[in-house]
Amino acid sequence: MRHVVRFGFAAVLGFGAAGFITPSLAKPALPSIASAQDVRLTAFLDREFAQELKLRPQLATRLGIKDGEDKLDDISDAAVFARLEWRRASVARMKAQFDRSKLSSPAQANYDIWALELDRAELSYRFRKYQPPFYSFLYSLHSELPNFLINTHTVQDVSDMHAYNARINAISAVLDTAISRSRQSDTEGVHAPKFEIERVIAGSKSIITGAPFNDGPDSPLWADAKAKAGKLVSSGKSTPAESEALLLATRAALLSIRPAYDRVIAWAQGELPTAPSGRVGAVSLPAGLEWYAAALKINTTTDMTAEQVHQTGLKEVARIEGEQDALARQAGFKDRQAYYADRARVFPPLPWTDERRAEYLKTANEAIAHTRTLLPKYFGLLPQYRVEVVREPMFSEVAGGAAHAAGPSPDGVRAGRVYVHLVGVTGDPAGVYDLMCHEGIPGHVMQGDIQVRQAGGPKFRKGYGYVAFAEGWGLYSEALCKEMGSFPDVAADFMRLDAELFRAARLVVDTGIHAKGWTEDQAVTFMIETGRASPDQARSEVRRYITLPGQATGYKIGMIKILELRHRAERELGARFDIKGFHDLLIGSGSMPLAVLERRVDAWIAEWK
Repeated sequence: MRHVVRFGFAAVLGFGAAGFITPSLAKPALPSIASAQDVRLTAFLDREFAQELKLRPQLATRLGIKDGEDKLDDISDAAVFARLEWRRASVARMKAQFDRSKLSSPAQANYDIWALELDRAELSYRFRKYQPPFYSFLYSLHSELPNFLINTHTVQDVSDMHAYNARINAISAVLDTAISRSRQSDTEGVHAPKFEIERVIAGSKSIITGAPFNDGPDSPLWADAKAKAGKLVSSGKSTPAESEALLLATRAALLSIRPAYDRVIAWAQGELPTAPSGRVGAVSLPAGLEWYAAALKINTTTDMTAEQVHQTGLKEVARIEGEQDALARQAGFKDRQAYYADRARVFPPLPWTDERRAEYLKTANEAIAHTRTLLPKYFGLLPQYRVEVVREPMFSEVAGGAAHAAGPSPDGVRAGRVYVHLVGVTGDPAGVYDLMCHEGIPGHVMQGDIQVRQAGGPKFRKGYGYVAFAEGWGLYSEALCKEMGSFPDVAADFMRLDAELFRAARLVVDTGIHAKGWTEDQAVTFMIETGRASPDQARSEVRRYITLPGQATGYKIGMIKILELRHRAERELGARFDIKGFHDLLIGSGSMPLAVLERRVDAWIAEWK
């Protein structure tokens, strides 16, 4: 299974008006009092972001904002174009009202990110036909809507439950729009692969199976609604009679969406006879190489070509394999192959059972708790909210599926969560420690915890995310856990290298599929033989790469850049380099494109010299 306060002499870290963490050494990295221009820009961006949230009610919910909590995002072409037009006008207003050269370094970062979002939006809109709503192995709309309601829409009072029911009622229209957009992509030669169509059918049936749709155990949404309504009663927020009325409304809403899911299933079954298999990468699509170049740019936030990414992957694979050989010899084995063989003999893959699932979740939660105790030596900014490792919902769980994380809500009511797939067969038990570093602490959940608690900076920085930064930070966190002494033994460190090798192999496979014409089976074979993935995991991962071009390349590209910037800071600052300050700089003001991150680090180095 694989897969976002200083102590002692230093002062407490705080945020300036531009949203920057000010490290404390001999002098602050930036003036503690923000300029009038910085303050004015923050106010401007907050007003603009408030308008954006009106167009994106689901993002507002993720940020703990109740406005629009009874609505789902409008995914129609007209709405997508309206959001693009709004962003064009917003960036034009910013450029007309502010002189970038008069802003501080952190404020320039805010300016740059807001402007770069327009470039990304233009690319996404131009190539929208390549990502229809049911295309993605990870984010297909048929499962994303229930996932959002179950895991993101929190219910703290009766009005939240009314909004929950309203959102269920809104699902039908969104699904119908998704079908329409998928048909538009079909007419332009972009068809979801056969495996994804089969997954849409199976997942949709799972969502409308069980009570109240038919006999049997509660369906996922019905079970969630009953749990949320029950908590309102137990907390004194509603009476049993009110709760019963709310659930009657939920039941009616759920029954109303069944025809829409039936339409999704019918559409998907109609797609099956012509759905492609075998060669299904971007190179097989009309003008697909242009789309893939755009996807790489969006996901890596660089201008790297497919060939550059491919060659980087091959070089990284060779380097990591060499480090594995050295570590295996340290453990008393001839080389990495001998160590892998011994691990497989001692810990053979076994079918998941309830007992094994319980033990895995216990170990994973304990690993995160232990790493959390090690943070103060490496960070001034510390996570404040709960973290929990939970099983992936049944309607989206797959054998070999990638673990993933969701940060907490800004108020901490919704805990940070790591989701793991516990079907198929088990993997090496030593891999859990590294995975929890990546997904939990100091990885995604910690980064998200700090991001949503920012104070003083523009509010949009709490909600925006970039694959290369977030996943680069997650992968860097794995190496940092070794540095921190988080791993219990050599086996855990070996599995860290195993996970890094897996991410390096992704660079080769993603570009192989989308730029070089590899088949699905070719890619699966490479992930098994070089990436060391199990057959289930290799198949699941490759299908993810096929339907999310470029996304998997962000991990290693982001990590390489973060390590490059750290080495530059260590080299140029020497004894003045402060590991806490560096880490707080990286995650203290939210996710950012790599070019913006590099400018921020260079400014930080210049201020500390």
